[in-house]
Amino acid sequence: MSDSLHALHRARFLNLLAERDAVAIIPTATTKTRNDDADYLFRPTSDFWYLTGFKEPGSCLVLLPGLEGEEHRAVLFLRERDKVSETWDGRRLGLERAPDALGVDAAMDIKELWTELPKLLAGRQRIMWRFGDDDVADRRMVELFSSLRDHARGPVEPPTELLDPAPALHELRVIKSDAELDHMRRSAELAASAHSALMRHIKPGMNECEAEALLDHHYRSAGSTGAAYNHICAGGANACILHYIENDQPLKDGDLLLVDSGAEWHYYASDITRTFPVGGRFTPEQRALYQVVLDAEEAAIAVAAPGVPFDRIHEVALGVIVDGLLEHGLLKGTREEALESGSYREFFMHKTGHYLGLDVHDCGRYLTASGAPRPLEQGMVFTVEPGIYVDPENMDVDARWRGIGIRIEDDVLVTEDGHEVLTTAAPKSVAAVEAMCAAQPEPQG
Repeated sequence: MSDSLHALHRARFLNLLAERDAVAIIPTATTKTRNDDADYLFRPTSDFWYLTGFKEPGSCLVLLPGLEGEEHRAVLFLRERDKVSETWDGRRLGLERAPDALGVDAAMDIKELWTELPKLLAGRQRIMWRFGDDDVADRRMVELFSSLRDHARGPVEPPTELLDPAPALHELRVIKSDAELDHMRRSAELAASAHSALMRHIKPGMNECEAEALLDHHYRSAGSTGAAYNHICAGGANACILHYIENDQPLKDGDLLLVDSGAEWHYYASDITRTFPVGGRFTPEQRALYQVVLDAEEAAIAVAAPGVPFDRIHEVALGVIVDGLLEHGLLKGTREEALESGSYREFFMHKTGHYLGLDVHDCGRYLTASGAPRPLEQGMVFTVEPGIYVDPENMDVDARWRGIGIRIEDDVLVTEDGHEVLTTAAPKSVAAVEAMCAAQPEPQG
């Protein structure tokens, strides 16, 4: 991946820092122990990746707006090359190659971070640092801030504020550039093809874990950085557990399989949910509720355009869901009564979407400064994901509905005059889903 995208992100953020007379210190994640001496697979923090495109642990970016006509500077602290460590744990970029490879102005040894920071921060009024991610580093930052304040002499002014970089940086991340959208389209394309492959592959008698394994194989064999989040492969009544991740139960003829899974491409996420019949054909009850959810999703997507309040998406989907629940006798009364009482929450208990980007629940405000719903803007990407979930133990509904869980989810880009569905290649009409389930599986390479 070219460093030009990340250089653009750094430049935009440095301009904001200059306006605020602030410097920013952005560390990446640390490695985390899984068990004994085995670590979890490392992933850089999204903010750090956004600004650097660098995936090694043990790194920290310092962004310094220019003073008195000087140029802005980006200084990357990272691990020095070490033959023994690289033999055991993998290759390192190293200090010498980092400026050319990543487009930063200087590279320094991460071991020197806390001794070099006082020099870099001298005369700076505000320091941006994200607290709460690393207790040890947080204490070091407080000690550094206090030291700079207590030892300021002569014309050098000490820093006066420690600020959170997230409000400014995360607003930059909300609007995706063309280069970012290229990655998101590729992620969506890969996830859509994985969902299609799964519909062709799954048959009664298989296990939820086989669905999970096929998704992983599909993503990684295509060169993806992996799944964007833990797969949800929920057969039958397991679909009524919103964040079901055990994925270890047998799949039965007559049941639905709800699959919520997205790929990462250069760490940009897709997020798709499809629900399909394990045996290839919907039952009448499954078909009826599926169509309600599909109608809700399509109605919500249809209103997406610049200027539309974000919560309008949920309002539209919710209205269709409530009407469908009333039509099929799962709710009683009128639409107004159901909405006012919240009785629909027994069957649809979550919102209809969220931002999408480097994080599957991506950063960004949903309200304006005045507290009003935020209008959609060109370049935003978000999900639309209504659902209906009938608890298998709900004795207030007819037995034929119990245990049905359905969600349909797509990724939507706000365009100049409307929207683009990034995940349209994943089948979702009743006819398209049944046809894909009936198709022959492709050979697994």
